[in-house]
Amino acid sequence: MTTRTQLKAESLQRILDASASRLRQEGLSGAAIANVMRDAGLTHGAFYAHFASKGELAMAALRHALLGNRRRWIGELKHDSWMQRLQRLARRYLTKAHRDKPAEGCALAAVATEAARSDAAFRQAYEDELRKSLHAICCGSKAEAIPTDEHLDDAIAFMALSIGGISLARAVSDDAFSERILQACIAAAGRIASEPPHPDDH
Repeated sequence: MTTRTQLKAESLQRILDASASRLRQEGLSGAAIANVMRDAGLTHGAFYAHFASKGELAMAALRHALLGNRRRWIGELKHDSWMQRLQRLARRYLTKAHRDKPAEGCALAAVATEAARSDAAFRQAYEDELRKSLHAICCGSKAEAIPTDEHLDDAIAFMALSIGGISLARAVSDDAFSERILQACIAAAGRIASEPPHPDDH
Protein backbone atom coordinates (compact mmCIF):
# COMPACT_ATOMS: atom_id res chain seq x y z
CA MET A 1 0.00 0.00 0.00
CA THR A 2 1.27 3.43 -0.92
CA THR A 3 1.80 5.61 2.14
CA ARG A 4 1.00 9.30 2.44
CA THR A 5 4.72 10.04 2.59
CA GLN A 6 5.30 8.16 -0.67
CA LEU A 7 2.41 9.96 -2.36
CA LYS A 8 3.78 13.31 -1.24
CA ALA A 9 7.24 12.45 -2.53
CA GLU A 10 5.78 11.33 -5.88
CA SER A 11 3.75 14.52 -6.24
CA LEU A 12 6.83 16.62 -5.45
CA GLN A 13 8.80 14.80 -8.13
CA ARG A 14 6.03 15.46 -10.67
CA ILE A 15 5.98 19.15 -9.75
CA LEU A 16 9.77 19.44 -10.03
CA ASP A 17 9.84 17.64 -13.39
CA ALA A 18 7.07 19.84 -14.79
CA SER A 19 8.50 23.09 -13.45
CA ALA A 20 12.02 22.29 -14.65
CA SER A 21 10.75 21.60 -18.16
CA ARG A 22 8.74 24.84 -18.18
CA LEU A 23 11.70 26.80 -16.83
CA ARG A 24 14.06 25.52 -19.51
CA GLN A 25 11.61 26.15 -22.34
CA GLU A 26 9.85 29.36 -21.31
CA GLY A 27 11.96 30.88 -18.55
CA LEU A 28 10.56 32.15 -15.28
CA SER A 29 7.31 33.29 -16.87
CA GLY A 30 6.55 29.75 -17.97
CA ALA A 31 6.98 28.32 -14.50
CA ALA A 32 3.70 29.79 -13.24
CA ILE A 33 1.97 27.73 -10.57
CA ALA A 34 -1.17 27.02 -12.62
CA ASN A 35 0.82 25.85 -15.66
CA VAL A 36 3.14 23.66 -13.62
CA MET A 37 0.37 22.00 -11.63
CA ARG A 38 -1.61 21.31 -14.79
CA ASP A 39 1.44 19.72 -16.42
CA ALA A 40 2.04 17.68 -13.27
CA GLY A 41 -1.58 16.48 -13.28
CA LEU A 42 -2.23 17.85 -9.80
CA THR A 43 -4.62 20.35 -8.29
CA HIS A 44 -3.58 23.91 -7.59
CA GLY A 45 -4.13 23.33 -3.89
CA ALA A 46 -1.57 20.51 -3.81
CA PHE A 47 1.14 23.07 -4.57
CA TYR A 48 1.10 24.47 -1.04
CA ALA A 49 1.90 21.10 0.47
CA HIS A 50 5.39 21.57 -0.96
CA PHE A 51 6.07 25.27 -1.54
CA ALA A 52 5.09 28.52 0.12
CA SER A 53 5.39 30.69 -2.99
CA LYS A 54 6.10 30.85 -6.70
CA GLY A 55 9.58 32.10 -5.84
CA GLU A 56 10.35 28.93 -3.91
CA LEU A 57 9.12 26.86 -6.84
CA ALA A 58 11.33 28.77 -9.29
CA MET A 59 14.44 28.14 -7.21
CA ALA A 60 13.59 24.46 -6.76
CA ALA A 61 12.94 24.13 -10.50
CA LEU A 62 16.32 25.66 -11.31
CA ARG A 63 18.16 23.30 -8.99
CA HIS A 64 16.22 20.29 -10.26
CA ALA A 65 16.76 21.20 -13.91
CA LEU A 66 20.52 21.46 -13.44
CA LEU A 67 20.97 18.42 -11.21
CA GLY A 68 20.59 15.89 -14.01
CA ASN A 69 21.74 18.06 -16.90
CA ARG A 70 25.03 19.00 -15.25
CA ARG A 71 25.89 15.38 -14.58
CA ARG A 72 25.07 14.31 -18.13
CA TRP A 73 26.89 17.22 -19.78
CA ILE A 74 30.07 17.50 -17.73
CA GLY A 75 30.47 14.00 -16.37
CA GLU A 76 33.75 12.83 -14.85
CA LEU A 77 37.27 14.02 -15.59
CA LYS A 78 38.92 12.16 -18.46
CA HIS A 79 42.55 11.70 -19.43
CA ASP A 80 42.70 14.78 -21.60
CA SER A 81 44.37 18.14 -21.28
CA TRP A 82 42.59 21.22 -19.95
CA MET A 83 42.29 22.59 -23.49
CA GLN A 84 40.91 19.29 -24.76
CA ARG A 85 38.43 19.20 -21.87
CA LEU A 86 37.02 22.62 -22.74
CA GLN A 87 36.78 21.69 -26.42
CA ARG A 88 35.03 18.41 -25.59
CA LEU A 89 32.51 20.10 -23.33
CA ALA A 90 31.89 22.78 -25.96
CA ARG A 91 31.13 20.13 -28.58
CA ARG A 92 28.61 18.57 -26.17
CA TYR A 93 26.94 21.87 -25.26
CA LEU A 94 26.93 23.83 -28.52
CA THR A 95 24.90 21.41 -30.59
CA LYS A 96 21.91 21.74 -32.88
CA ALA A 97 20.00 19.33 -30.63
CA HIS A 98 20.57 21.60 -27.62
CA ARG A 99 19.63 24.62 -29.69
CA ASP A 100 16.41 23.07 -30.97
CA LYS A 101 15.22 21.38 -27.74
CA PRO A 102 15.36 24.00 -25.00
CA ALA A 103 12.94 21.99 -22.85
CA GLU A 104 15.76 19.48 -22.37
CA GLY A 105 18.58 22.01 -22.27
CA CYS A 106 20.58 24.14 -19.90
CA ALA A 107 18.55 26.12 -17.38
CA LEU A 108 21.43 28.55 -16.83
CA ALA A 109 21.05 29.67 -20.44
CA ALA A 110 17.26 29.64 -20.29
CA VAL A 111 16.95 32.17 -17.45
CA ALA A 112 20.23 34.14 -17.56
CA THR A 113 18.68 37.45 -18.61
CA GLU A 114 15.65 37.01 -16.33
CA ALA A 115 17.84 36.15 -13.35
CA ALA A 116 19.49 39.56 -13.62
CA ARG A 117 16.09 41.17 -13.07
CA SER A 118 14.88 38.77 -10.38
CA ASP A 119 14.84 39.14 -6.62
CA ALA A 120 17.91 38.56 -4.48
CA ALA A 121 16.89 35.02 -3.52
CA PHE A 122 16.62 33.78 -7.09
CA ARG A 123 19.82 35.55 -8.11
CA GLN A 124 21.60 33.82 -5.24
CA ALA A 125 20.18 30.45 -6.33
CA TYR A 126 21.37 31.14 -9.88
CA GLU A 127 24.83 32.07 -8.61
CA ASP A 128 25.01 28.92 -6.49
CA GLU A 129 24.12 26.71 -9.46
CA LEU A 130 26.56 28.52 -11.75
CA ARG A 131 29.33 28.01 -9.21
CA LYS A 132 28.50 24.28 -9.07
CA SER A 133 28.80 24.06 -12.85
CA LEU A 134 32.11 25.95 -12.83
CA HIS A 135 33.46 23.64 -10.15
CA ALA A 136 32.32 20.57 -12.09
CA ILE A 137 34.01 21.84 -15.25
CA CYS A 138 37.26 22.21 -13.34
CA CYS A 139 37.10 19.25 -10.96
CA GLY A 140 34.42 16.81 -12.08
CA SER A 141 32.55 15.30 -9.16
CA LYS A 142 35.40 15.82 -6.68
CA ALA A 143 33.55 18.14 -4.33
CA GLU A 144 36.54 18.58 -2.06
CA ALA A 145 38.88 19.65 -4.89
CA ILE A 146 39.79 23.32 -5.27
CA PRO A 147 40.30 24.58 -8.83
CA THR A 148 43.25 26.80 -9.61
CA ASP A 149 42.51 30.49 -10.15
CA GLU A 150 43.55 30.11 -13.80
CA HIS A 151 41.20 27.19 -14.44
CA LEU A 152 38.32 28.90 -12.64
CA ASP A 153 38.78 32.03 -14.76
CA ASP A 154 38.90 29.87 -17.88
CA ALA A 155 35.72 28.06 -16.80
CA ILE A 156 33.93 31.39 -16.26
CA ALA A 157 34.92 32.54 -19.76
CA PHE A 158 33.93 29.15 -21.16
CA MET A 159 30.46 29.30 -19.59
CA ALA A 160 29.97 32.84 -20.90
CA LEU A 161 30.93 31.63 -24.38
CA SER A 162 28.68 28.58 -24.15
CA ILE A 163 25.60 30.34 -22.77
CA GLY A 164 26.07 33.27 -25.15
CA GLY A 165 26.67 30.97 -28.09
CA ILE A 166 23.58 28.83 -27.58
CA SER A 167 21.48 31.95 -26.94
CA LEU A 168 22.62 33.65 -30.16
CA ALA A 169 22.19 30.44 -32.16
CA ARG A 170 18.58 30.25 -30.96
CA ALA A 171 17.92 33.94 -31.57
CA VAL A 172 18.72 34.15 -35.29
CA SER A 173 16.39 32.95 -38.04
CA ASP A 174 18.95 31.85 -40.63
CA ASP A 175 19.85 28.20 -39.98
CA ALA A 176 23.23 28.42 -41.69
CA PHE A 177 24.17 31.47 -39.64
CA SER A 178 22.97 29.74 -36.48
CA GLU A 179 25.18 26.75 -37.25
CA ARG A 180 28.10 29.09 -37.92
CA ILE A 181 27.66 30.64 -34.47
CA LEU A 182 27.77 27.21 -32.85
CA GLN A 183 30.88 26.15 -34.77
CA ALA A 184 32.69 29.45 -34.14
CA CYS A 185 32.08 29.12 -30.41
CA ILE A 186 33.26 25.50 -30.40
CA ALA A 187 36.45 26.56 -32.15
CA ALA A 188 36.99 29.38 -29.67
CA ALA A 189 36.53 27.15 -26.63
CA GLY A 190 39.99 25.63 -26.84
CA ARG A 191 41.60 29.04 -27.16
CA ILE A 192 40.18 30.03 -23.77
CA ALA A 193 42.66 27.76 -21.99
CA SER A 194 45.15 30.08 -20.31
CA GLU A 195 47.95 27.61 -19.78
CA PRO A 196 49.55 24.62 -21.50
CA PRO A 197 48.70 21.11 -20.29
CA HIS A 198 50.51 20.03 -17.14
CA PRO A 199 50.56 16.84 -15.05
CA ASP A 200 47.67 17.98 -12.80
CA ASP A 201 45.37 17.88 -15.84
CA HIS A 202 45.73 14.12 -16.19
